[in-house]
Amino acid sequence: MSEIEEKTQLPSKGKFISFEGGEGGGKTTQIKLLTEALNDAGIETLQTREPGGSPGAEAIRSLLVEGETDRWDATTETLLHFAARRDHLTKIILPALDKGQWVLTDRFADSTMAYQGYGHGVSKKAIHSLFQFVAGNRQPDMTVILDLPARDGLARAEARGAEKASEVHQKEDRYERMGADFHDRLRDGFLDIAKKNRKRCVVIDTTRSIEDIQLDIKRLVFEKFGIYENE
Repeated sequence: MSEIEEKTQLPSKGKFISFEGGEGGGKTTQIKLLTEALNDAGIETLQTREPGGSPGAEAIRSLLVEGETDRWDATTETLLHFAARRDHLTKIILPALDKGQWVLTDRFADSTMAYQGYGHGVSKKAIHSLFQFVAGNRQPDMTVILDLPARDGLARAEARGAEKASEVHQKEDRYERMGADFHDRLRDGFLDIAKKNRKRCVVIDTTRSIEDIQLDIKRLVFEKFGIYENE
């Protein structure tokens, strides 16, 4: 998450990679493609998401991604995200890492800092303190921020929703329906997070093709962790 000093983390057997960014950036697609590449390299990989990822966190997810945009005030929303994150960490992420699995998550704590901190104006210091309380210093080993102009991302998200035309997607569009100014602040927030956490974060331009994006992500991940493809 942003504005947390990059401290030495407790060692784990697996690696933890988060994918971040605004709406419509293609996180789900790129996580799937990286999972396939890691599996081909002989690395057991777990895909997960936030809010959600564990049974308890999935129950909280519906409270956050469904309903009216003003369903919660910003502080309540922040606390709900961290409640879900705690369950996700303790039930799914940390046990998988301890077993040696690599964990790829669609969003983690940077999203709370971006959405609730930069987007809604919740105190960044308070979010920092909540993160330490809930997660200690368990930062991802690498964060991939998928970046594109906010309005382009919203247009993609809207098109995706129309294509899927599923009841679930139509219900889970609470954040997408927040104003354009909110999404501009959100994008600026993610870019600021990346700037302040250069060792952990990489920013990927997602105005390009899925294939070009995937090749960039795979190269950066494989180089960072010294992965060699099987012959």
